[in-house]
Amino acid sequence: MTVRLVLASQSPARLSSLRAAGFDPEVIVSGVDESVVSAGSAADLCLELARRKCAAVAALPGARDAVVLGCDTVLEFDGETWGKPADAADATDRWRRMRGKSGVLHTGHQLTDTRTGTSVGAVAATTVRFAEVTDAEIAAYVASGEPLHVAGAFTIDGRGGPFVAGIDGDPGTVIGVSLPLLRTLLGGLGIALPELWV
Repeated sequence: MTVRLVLASQSPARLSSLRAAGFDPEVIVSGVDESVVSAGSAADLCLELARRKCAAVAALPGARDAVVLGCDTVLEFDGETWGKPADAADATDRWRRMRGKSGVLHTGHQLTDTRTGTSVGAVAATTVRFAEVTDAEIAAYVASGEPLHVAGAFTIDGRGGPFVAGIDGDPGTVIGVSLPLLRTLLGGLGIALPELWV
């Protein structure tokens, strides 16, 4: 029997990644206010946000008899933790600081099986090396609007891809969901990954 998967995220990149991997999750947005959550480290913060999103959706009637996946991504750069930029000026400033340097992108994952109430979570981390982009490239990228809607102000699966020189780790972590970690977490719930394929 196929297990229902509910994604507690409005991220199109996460949804696309899961669909490409054989899943067809239902999307229920959590409504969690990320701005009021704080934690000690980037890893702690993204996991706490993933937990809250997962818990909020798992409590809804629409998530009954399903496995709920909550995720959140933050960038750790120069000792700071960055989510989505506040505005275009913030995104521009970040890119001027990031170019030619590296940061670590953390994605927290929380899974809850609403049939049993069991929940597991973990964080995946990937080092991202940013290209030596020009001021003109930064301005054009920010003007596209893409970096305003993503943690760290960049993507690797969109317009930002050419501005990332390389990564050390799972590319899915940067896109927003680590499929190898998802498999491990499902195993922790006693669910074989193919049970969620459609």
